[in-house]
Parts: sequence; structure tokens; C-alpha cells
Amino acid sequence: MNPALIQAEKSVKSITRVVLVEDQKELSRQWVGIIDTFQDIECIGACASGEEAVERIPQLDPDVILMDIRLPRMSGIECTSRLKELLPATPIVILTVLDDDELIFRALEAGADGYLLKRSKPTDLRAALLDVINGGAPMSSAIARRVVSSFKRPAPKLPDAQLSIREAEVLKFLSRGFSNKEIADQIELSVETVRTYLKSIYKKLHVRSRTEAVLRYTPSRTTNVP
Repeated sequence: MNPALIQAEKSVKSITRVVLVEDQKELSRQWVGIIDTFQDIECIGACASGEEAVERIPQLDPDVILMDIRLPRMSGIECTSRLKELLPATPIVILTVLDDDELIFRALEAGADGYLLKRSKPTDLRAALLDVINGGAPMSSAIARRVVSSFKRPAPKLPDAQLSIREAEVLKFLSRGFSNKEIADQIELSVETVRTYLKSIYKKLHVRSRTEAVLRYTPSRTTNVP
């Protein structure tokens, strides 16, 4: 389609504003080009590192962030965690070639709202961006199968998985969808202290992610729950 026509159609529609975090220049250029062909989506910025993303993205205030995992120095997972503290309401979709189970769950733990593989078709990318804006959690089919599979494994018996009062309180807010910062604000703790409690909760419940912890949690497994 003629670029002038694309821009004309964009101007009369509600536009979803995207920022890309990708360190490889050629790939970044390609993804920006693909995004800018979508009539209702535009790329308003591209960052080449996690450090640049943490500095620039809050100022750009995008609707969605597309995040690579394999970045120099600060990883995309750490960058996701930091951006979620700064922009808790802004969805972040991982866009990567990596489909390792541990990385998938670490990314979701860090606050990622979706997980796409770079081999995804442009139509799938567009659908994912629009889906996440509307509250969805888009994932490539291969990733979704792994996530579903992880919940089909028999849960271990947890006779000694008693949570402290504070851990139970943190988990209660987690089950309501609160971010780390929101939890910290609610119970007047630092975000770092909340992270420490979450690590302890994961260890006691034998889980690897926020989602698994919430699914595994029941009040009977805690002590003195308010």
C-alpha cells in the first residue's frame, strides 16, 4: 500500500503507539518497518539497550512495549521488571527467538504480558498488539502449549508450605493482580522487600512464577491470614 495512504488512514483512527527494544540494528529497522505498515499501530521509538529503554520509554509513554530478551548488559527480563515499576499499566510483550522454559517463566514473573517468537507472522504480531491493549495475554502457540503443560504437572504435596503473615498478605494482593509497586504501596514496604517476600513464597510453594503461585495458593496453606 502507498505509504501516504497508510498515514492518511492512521490519522483518522485511534492509533496504538508502540516502542521497540531491540539491540540489533537491522532487526530493529525491519520490525519498525513492519509495525508502521499496520493501519492502526505505529512505532514511536526504538531503543537499542535496556538502559536506554528505562531512561526513554517513560517519557515516550507508549501504549505497548515490545521487548527482546537477549540485550547487552541489562537483559530484557530485568528491563521488563524495571519498566513495570515505572509504568505498571503499560503492557509489555516479549519478542524473541528464545523459547527456553526457564526464560518464559522468568519473563512472566518479571511482569511480561505476552510472549511472541520472532518467527511470528506480521499478522500475528498485529493481532497480539491489539489483544494486549484490550487486556489479553498473547503468546505464540508453541509458548502457550508450554505454559499450559506446566500447569498439568501434578502439584507436589506441601505439608510444610506455611506462609508467614506478611507473605500471606503479599500473596493476597498478588492474587488480585497487583504489581510489586502496588503491593509495596498497600502494605507500606519497599519494592525490594516485596521482591524478597515473593522469592520466599515461590520457594515455599515450589513454583517459578506469579501465576503459578496464585494458582497454587489457598488460605489453608497460610498461617494467621488476615
